Amino acid sequence: MRRNTPQSHTLPGPDSLWQKMFLVLGGTWFIAVAAQISVPMWPVPMTLQTLAILIVGFLFGARLGAITLLAYLVQGALGLPVFTPTTAPGILAFAGPTAGFLAGFVGMAWLAGLAAERGVTHGAVPAALAGIVISALLYLPGVAWPMAVAGAFGVEAGWVGLSAASIWGGFVAPFLIGDAVKAVLAALIVAGPWKLRAPRG
Repeated sequence: MRRNTPQSHTLPGPDSLWQKMFLVLGGTWFIAVAAQISVPMWPVPMTLQTLAILIVGFLFGARLGAITLLAYLVQGALGLPVFTPTTAPGILAFAGPTAGFLAGFVGMAWLAGLAAERGVTHGAVPAALAGIVISALLYLPGVAWPMAVAGAFGVEAGWVGLSAASIWGGFVAPFLIGDAVKAVLAALIVAGPWKLRAPRG
């Protein structure tokens, strides 16, 4: 008996290497532009960087989404202005306080793509819940870096080895509301009534 499986909501797989390269470059451009946009938000302004990453993951799928984020990080390491304006330029970004989040972006796109491939993005509500969970998981590498990993790599800075309370107040709490809003927006864009792409028939 054939088992019914959830229909993938990702873009159709590109047929050629050139098409894949076009999607990857287009995805990195989309994320780079979104990273420059700051929206007034309480308690801190939010950029649209992670919104774009969720959308890329949801639409590209796990593998191509992760490859796109790796290409994005390479562009940033080479000094291209693709990160948020507050992120250190070039390779210095990977020794700064947000390096854990940068590394986590690859996993974020992969998880979003995996969720889409499993059919989660067929509905706005499950897509939003998936986006919120994935956004929350980004904090694992994000806070591990300043709490312990940076020090283990010999990085010396005022933000290295902070207490859990300081990490919560400076790296997590101010951004939770914005992350939830962006997860819902990403879900509405890919799975709402104005979705970027209808499900494959």
